[in-house]
Amino acid sequence: MQNSIEPAALKKIETLRKKLHRHNYLYYVLDNPEISDAAYDRMMKELMELESAFPEFKSPDSPTARVGALPLDKFESVAHFVPMLSLDNGFSDSDIIDFDRRIKKLLNTEDAILYTVEPKLDGIAVELVYEDGRLTLASTRGDGFRGERITPNVKTIGSVPLLLQDTYEQTRPPLLEVRGEVFIGRQGFNRLNNQRLDQDLPPFANARNAAAGSLRQLDSTVTAKRPLEMFVYGVGRAFDFGVESHGEILAALKRLGFRINPLVRSGITIKEALDTYREFEEKRPLLPYDIDGMVIKVDNFSYQQLLGATSRSPRWAIAYKFKAEQETTRVLNIEVQVGRTGTLTPVAHLDPVNVGGVTVSRATLHNEDEIIRKDIRVGDTVFVQRAGDVIPEVVKVVESKRTGQETIFNMPKTCPVCGADTFRVKGEAATRCINITCPAQVKERIKHFASKGAFDIEGMGDKLINQLVDKGLISSYADIIGLSKDTLQALERMGPKSGENIINAIKKSKRITFKRFLYALGIRHVGEHVAGIIASRFKNIDSLADATPEDLASLEGIGPVVAESAVRFFRQDENRKALNKIMDSGVHVYFEGEKKQGAVSDKSFVLTGALESMTRSQAKKMIETAGGRVTGSVSRSTDYLVVGASPGSKLDQAKKLGVEIIDEAALLMYLKIQR
Repeated sequence: MQNSIEPAALKKIETLRKKLHRHNYLYYVLDNPEISDAAYDRMMKELMELESAFPEFKSPDSPTARVGALPLDKFESVAHFVPMLSLDNGFSDSDIIDFDRRIKKLLNTEDAILYTVEPKLDGIAVELVYEDGRLTLASTRGDGFRGERITPNVKTIGSVPLLLQDTYEQTRPPLLEVRGEVFIGRQGFNRLNNQRLDQDLPPFANARNAAAGSLRQLDSTVTAKRPLEMFVYGVGRAFDFGVESHGEILAALKRLGFRINPLVRSGITIKEALDTYREFEEKRPLLPYDIDGMVIKVDNFSYQQLLGATSRSPRWAIAYKFKAEQETTRVLNIEVQVGRTGTLTPVAHLDPVNVGGVTVSRATLHNEDEIIRKDIRVGDTVFVQRAGDVIPEVVKVVESKRTGQETIFNMPKTCPVCGADTFRVKGEAATRCINITCPAQVKERIKHFASKGAFDIEGMGDKLINQLVDKGLISSYADIIGLSKDTLQALERMGPKSGENIINAIKKSKRITFKRFLYALGIRHVGEHVAGIIASRFKNIDSLADATPEDLASLEGIGPVVAESAVRFFRQDENRKALNKIMDSGVHVYFEGEKKQGAVSDKSFVLTGALESMTRSQAKKMIETAGGRVTGSVSRSTDYLVVGASPGSKLDQAKKLGVEIIDEAALLMYLKIQR
């Protein structure tokens, strides 16, 4: 009897899934639903009941994934194969005309360049990865090079296809990376806040914050209750679509089941792009979602490739931002903050005011020159806006409101934190504290050194670092590597076990790639991407330390400012001493070439269940160090599934696909690690 029931149930489950996927496509992409919401809900309920009765037929790409999955312990970090770079901004027609002129100059042509333009949504950038037509990974933009894995949360978004449509030449691409913007529309935002007020919860300040918070829920069932939507605007890696323009690829993505903004215009001149900007600006208040400008992209793919990118943004695209909303308020005080590079930044404390749905109580004043140019005084009434609709800044002073009681602000001649003399480099606007032992700088540098993209020392958080510096136990990041268990255990609320865990984390961090090592040093202008460029050219620290500005500036993506900054860092005696101290503490810096010589070079691993002797993130790091790679889902290209206690559905998937299944002991043997 059971044998006859199961095939019938499976057939019904597959039929329901196919219908629900189709109705999602009709509703979200084509905006042409064929059934009512109630009928859709009944179909979904029937599928959930069948999958509950027959758990062996569950699938990660079932429409029931939209209701959420089991809570996560934390978000894993994942790399973007093609960086998700930020865009340069334009704020006037002349900026956009200059952009068009630069494009023509770089392409060495006088012919008219055609563009694709689209509304710039005020949302959260996300990358979706599809393997063999199935959504296997979703991640945040993060810093552009690494983001956070948020796959269970993104699966709850109705406008995200879990399976690609078979409408593109009747085939599904073997690999497709899609980029888009996740947002909450105006109606959904109002509805969400009304629900929160009914539950005696504080309302969200704005839709963007609500969307960001919803995507970063460890419990995806919470995300499933949030009215998230997504428009797709481009690709990372992709199979050959056989198209030549950005507009054509958006059309192809729509056929595959993705939601494309209907306001996109393709194949237009720069003059038509400016006309479209005016159209978007006029439509802005009437749209069902928030936009803060327009994105202009060179339409021709071959031109995009020729134009390339700088270390932070593509040369072939620009964001034309709308004029920011402004409000008037009063400057209550001006204080100076000290960053990790010693830059003194004046910050205005304001009488709180609502600007574009956000309560603003502080605003950057940038630097001394800006304060003088705008003549900003304590007590002034000022116009304040969110720069680029994000960072609050003071625009101008309302001089007619002055009473004579206002006081002129002067940049301090000494550091407000350590009392050392401040210094301003000729030709630069920034004033700096040049005391490298300044507590403000020390704490921020140490936090950066121990952070995830650098040495990644688990447990070395802000509170612990503050304690260590305040008690004089460490005075630079070089002191971290030499910390002892006895020193840590002498601190408040630091038991033997906690101290031992941190010492173990420090030991594990001592093997580090050259790229991460360079990033950890906190060299001004050297972020993760620039560190990677430098690490690919210089194969040991000594050769980099002896490099000239010309050596560095010759690298693609490195300009003279970055080159001078790096050379200046390595020529300072204090920094060389810190480097020597780090290396003498047993740190081993290895290079990308060494990675490929590992025991599991080019092998693909997936991890499931709890491991006994290490966390999954530690196992991931070890595998990558040995030359392997770790992915989040099982596919035909997976070489090994590593199984720990209480494995999930990945085990069943591996068995179906014939993937080799190994335990933790076998993994350690492959990695040749003695523990």
